[in-house]
Amino acid sequence: MSKFFVDYGDVKDSTIRITDGDDRKHMTKVLRLGIGDTIHISDTVQFEYTAEITAVEKDYIETKILDKQKFAREPELKLTLFQGIPKQGKMETIIQKTVELGVYSIIPVFTDRSVVIDHGNFHKKIERWQKVADEAVKQCKRGIIPQIQREMIFQEMINDLIKYELILFPYENEEHDTIKDCLRKLTKKPQKAAVIIGPEGGFSDKEAEALIQIGAQSVSLGKTILRTETAGMAAIAMVMYELEL
Repeated sequence: MSKFFVDYGDVKDSTIRITDGDDRKHMTKVLRLGIGDTIHISDTVQFEYTAEITAVEKDYIETKILDKQKFAREPELKLTLFQGIPKQGKMETIIQKTVELGVYSIIPVFTDRSVVIDHGNFHKKIERWQKVADEAVKQCKRGIIPQIQREMIFQEMINDLIKYELILFPYENEEHDTIKDCLRKLTKKPQKAAVIIGPEGGFSDKEAEALIQIGAQSVSLGKTILRTETAGMAAIAMVMYELEL
């Protein structure tokens, strides 16, 4: 059964109105849905619904709520990926796979060793990456659409990290502490956590030191060195295994 996402304000006591043009086109032209068909809807905040289409109008599709449940597929942990911006199309793969794994939001980060340059139109990349996240959510039937946040420079990220209870920093030079050891030493499950991944060249020594100074936990992901497009997926999978399953 198809799943669609609406703004929380479009949900009334017994009805939900779908106004997004792309969704309406997909429903009527691609899926051939009409009056009497049943769909799944998420309000992107807390609840998902089973609803029946009752009207197909020019500017909206009206549905009647048949069932309402709290999200069944959303992790309790709100995990943000701070991703050092990689070259070429790697970011799209990172977004697609980490969304499937349960990431809550993704923030691209410019670091000392980033090759990608902002020529003043980086917002177009963010818009494209958000569409990748939107499509990944529909495939894996999550309750929310993870947001691709505005890009940050490294110092902005450092300032932003103070709001996270757990900050994991996979680092190729870490020889002692594994991510498994770190997670299993936790005495309380965090509500908000961050995973920080460097670009192709990794983090500079200065950046690594700055992360450690603010309380980021340097961890190893294993005996091999992972590519930037693999490291975030691996770290998030490990976190979700240990804290969610």
